[in-house]
Amino acid sequence: MGQNIAAVQQELVTVDDRTFRWSLRQPFPNMLYALGKSNAPCTFIMPERLAKTDPFKVVTEVVGSGPMRFVAAEWQAGSKVVFERFAGYVPREEPASWMAGGKRIGFDRIEWLIIPDGATAAAALQTGEVDWVEAPLPDLVPSLARARGVQTGIANDLGAVSGIRLNHLQPPFDNRAVRQAILAAVNQDDYLRALVGDDAGLRKPMNGFFTPGTALYTEAGGAMLKAGGDIAKARAMLAASGYNNERIGMMVAQDSFAAKAVGDVATDMFRRIGLNADYLAIDSATLQNRRVNKSAPIEQGGWHTFMVSHAGTDCINPAAYLGLRANGEKGWFGWPTSSAVESGIAEWYASTSPEAEKGIANRINVAALDDVVFVPTGFFLSKQAWRSTLSGVVTAPIPVFWGVGKTA
Repeated sequence: MGQNIAAVQQELVTVDDRTFRWSLRQPFPNMLYALGKSNAPCTFIMPERLAKTDPFKVVTEVVGSGPMRFVAAEWQAGSKVVFERFAGYVPREEPASWMAGGKRIGFDRIEWLIIPDGATAAAALQTGEVDWVEAPLPDLVPSLARARGVQTGIANDLGAVSGIRLNHLQPPFDNRAVRQAILAAVNQDDYLRALVGDDAGLRKPMNGFFTPGTALYTEAGGAMLKAGGDIAKARAMLAASGYNNERIGMMVAQDSFAAKAVGDVATDMFRRIGLNADYLAIDSATLQNRRVNKSAPIEQGGWHTFMVSHAGTDCINPAAYLGLRANGEKGWFGWPTSSAVESGIAEWYASTSPEAEKGIANRINVAALDDVVFVPTGFFLSKQAWRSTLSGVVTAPIPVFWGVGKTA
């Protein structure tokens, strides 16, 4: 949204110590939405000296001004983060609502421990060594739900959109016909069961790109996904596409449960329709470094696919939906190009009514499926788990600690 605002910005100037003026050359109907989003740039206010830091250099000074302060001296990268109550913070006189409202902290100190092994984290919760597990492994949730002194619940009602990201700059995925063949082969239920098991309440096939259950969700153009995966049809489509048995480098992060679950199913599906899929088992850090490589051969660090889970919070509309953008090499990893998708997104930014937005969403969905911006593999919910001695735990896009108390 910042890029779109910048494109119509006239000036952004300081009026006084507490006021700034933002003037635009033309109306921007979603301006208030942009300012209010939980991941909007203005959420992260920093001192001028830090704001002027080279954007390609890490900011090493951490300044807290909310209800909690980051304790830099106790930070252990990859292991432990400590927050303490900020005595100078005065909460608003209203209930908390995710990132808004009155943030009332019930603790003097919060220790955020990073425990990579899911079984170890679950055991620590059951013994009382920790009070809260943000994302327990789905396989362990049933046993946690039965454990004495432990409660479980949905972590975020807006869930996540799962998908396969394709590199549109690499053959054969620069060929729309090959991408369409993959879309025809997808049976979303296979992916969702790999992610969350048999609990039907945690999974939902989605014949489009927007978060199910939200205002812009649409299945326009989704007939191929709705068909549920036709391997024979996909094989025929691939044969007609001109695919020449190019090697497909599929990056699958082994240290991410969701990425590995989707990657295992996707690799099997690719091979069943006749793609020469090479399973690249790597870790998340390596994947993040490698995915910036746009068009090098696999032997030189290139790639063809990786697995994504977009937060459902970001997929309710085009505003923060990086995965939906189709602006070529200026876009997100995979760099798809679709003038129809991009013109639809531009229309959404200029829309002034919910009715208009819905019609635009229909057109975007049709275009994004036609060009296969990425391959949706379904919508899923995750659970969190906590000790029964905690109260006030809420569902939210990220863990929020205000309003949470401890009874013992």
